[in-house]
Amino acid sequence: MKKSILFTFLLVSSIFISCSNEDESGNSNFNIPLVDGNYWTYDVDSEGTFTRDSLYIFGDIVTSGKTYKKFQTKDDVATGFYSSSLRNNGVRKSGSKLLMTGNLSLASGQDLPINLDLSLTDFVIFNSNASNGQSLNSSPVTGTIEQTYQDYPITINYSLQSYGGESLSTFTSPNGDIYDTVKATKIKLNVTVTTVQTIGSITIPITILAPQDLIISTIYTAENIGVVYVNTNTNYSINSDIADQFEIPATGSQNQKEYLDLYLVN
Repeated sequence: MKKSILFTFLLVSSIFISCSNEDESGNSNFNIPLVDGNYWTYDVDSEGTFTRDSLYIFGDIVTSGKTYKKFQTKDDVATGFYSSSLRNNGVRKSGSKLLMTGNLSLASGQDLPINLDLSLTDFVIFNSNASNGQSLNSSPVTGTIEQTYQDYPITINYSLQSYGGESLSTFTSPNGDIYDTVKATKIKLNVTVTTVQTIGSITIPITILAPQDLIISTIYTAENIGVVYVNTNTNYSINSDIADQFEIPATGSQNQKEYLDLYLVN
């Protein structure tokens, strides 16, 4: 991960967000296997760096009177966006939706200028009935964090939302594997970072990171199997003068692909 002003001050802090979705309607015809002992292994390609994630369901967890299936990874390690997002978190099904509760770690395998750990409650990560482009949560998860770095007050505004994607009768993964009845989901994290500089009695606003989608991840889920392919893009562009001033990279980008390999579902 590239070193930056944002990573430095966020490394010792976490963003805690709480969101809920009360609309739990929809049919449950699209079968998502949430059964103890189910597992999925993924080959992860981060622009030529290859790793492997093993994700499995390990029992139940109860939060606020609701029961979730707990997802874990082998040796508690994951590099892919999808596996690292579900690791140690709970997922439950409600109608046509899957809802996640836990800590969404967004930077463990991504080349981000910031380290984000979002605490979510019943965040909708999948809806088989959603149309292409439809927001899955009633409103984005938004928030603001204030920090100080080298006497500069830093303000970070963020927005996290998931969207329905294509519904495909047949889907061919880039590695050649073919799956039937597949539904895509898109997750976006938008971030803005600003600061101010005071010269005498004058305060000058400075934009470090203009509003931009830091992460866009497209997740393909096959009926009766689960997630079969994930394509995640990470991109950022920091004000060049600010980047020079703090000796940090002005831009960064990464593409990561996760391919389903072995799996067992009951």
